[in-house]
Amino acid sequence: MSEPAKSTPASCALCIRGLRKSFASPRADSVRAVDGIDLEVHPGECFGLLGPNGAGKTTTIEICEGLTAPDAGTVELLGLNWKSGANELRQRIGVQLQETQFPEKLTVEEILRLFRSFYRRGLTIDESIRIAQLEEKRRARVGGLSGGQKQRLAMATALVGDPELLFLDEPTTGLDPQARRHLWDLVDELKRGGRTIILTTHYMEEAERLCDRVAIMDHGKVIALGSPRELIETVGGEDIVEFAVSPSESLGPKPAKLPFDPALLTAIPGVSSHRIDRSLHQLSVSELHTTVPGIFAALAAQGLHLSEFRTHSASLEDVFVRLTGRNLRDE
Repeated sequence: MSEPAKSTPASCALCIRGLRKSFASPRADSVRAVDGIDLEVHPGECFGLLGPNGAGKTTTIEICEGLTAPDAGTVELLGLNWKSGANELRQRIGVQLQETQFPEKLTVEEILRLFRSFYRRGLTIDESIRIAQLEEKRRARVGGLSGGQKQRLAMATALVGDPELLFLDEPTTGLDPQARRHLWDLVDELKRGGRTIILTTHYMEEAERLCDRVAIMDHGKVIALGSPRELIETVGGEDIVEFAVSPSESLGPKPAKLPFDPALLTAIPGVSSHRIDRSLHQLSVSELHTTVPGIFAALAAQGLHLSEFRTHSASLEDVFVRLTGRNLRDE
């Protein structure tokens, strides 16, 4: 893949200031999809916008892509804006929408030739097909492609103009694990090429794998910003312990000491926080091997036994739960 075109240096590849957007709703006066966002994306980084459906990610991206007009605020891309530099921006950015519809009777090669004709410069058709790993489908009609192949074709059309700034909106939604991994490898290749990438996703593991920095959105606002590692460290521990308890069978039908005092758990060395979600206790711990025996002992002392128990490394999903009190995919 060729290097992206050189441009006048800018302090940031994407600068968003005070961005707001509302939509009319039949049940209320309006729904505020984007509520005062400020963001800066540095040249050459992969920046993730994370959050559940309805968080405002797609609206924010569509404003940045020039597809939706904001109610308030400013957006600058590569030092330009859509009011005065629309024609130039269209030559310098690439966009993969959340869902792309191609004419089903055209072939992969015909689609790419059509999109390449929109740009003054860019990749060759052969390069585009190689990048998308569609060599065997070069002359296949779009209607015969699998979901993953169509997503890779959409990525190829976004790259055919050799963009400096690339928007990927939920690029792996609905894909099987193998197709998702193929697209992750492609994004890695783009990152090595020095492109700036804006990625929206509700797959936290995808953001951890690909992004240099992420912004977590909820209800139209940015509620956390930083590198994946920085955000995960705010959880307060390296691991998460999850368990459910019930009265010990040795106590018979008599009520056990439920609920018990959470302070008994947070007093255990290595435990930094405790919360309950749908009767499931969640602890952030720093030293799993020494903390787990302490948890077992504290529960046994209360006449309780474990009906569920599992552990996992702290993740961006845990950051989201800590900030919002709900899981990422909760509606």
